[in-house]
Amino acid sequence: MGIKRHKPEEIVSKLRQVDVLVGQGMSRPDAIRHVSITEQAYYRWRKQFGGMGTDQLKELKKLQKENEQLRRAVADLTID
Repeated sequence: MGIKRHKPEEIVSKLRQVDVLVGQGMSRPDAIRHVSITEQAYYRWRKQFGGMGTDQLKELKKLQKENEQLRRAVADLTID
């Protein structure tokens, strides 16, 4: 069985679900288990995507794509 890779939109959604469950009085470890992720993944995702909305996530993806294109352009120019 392969490893499940979550999309950034799913990650933000799961982080929000945990916040809602914690706000309703559930303990954080129980809330994390309830959304079917590990604590390690939760804290890693919170560090990377914490506080982001979907619009900010789209902007991040756009900037990462543009950055990759610029790196390729610079690499091509340095080779020539």
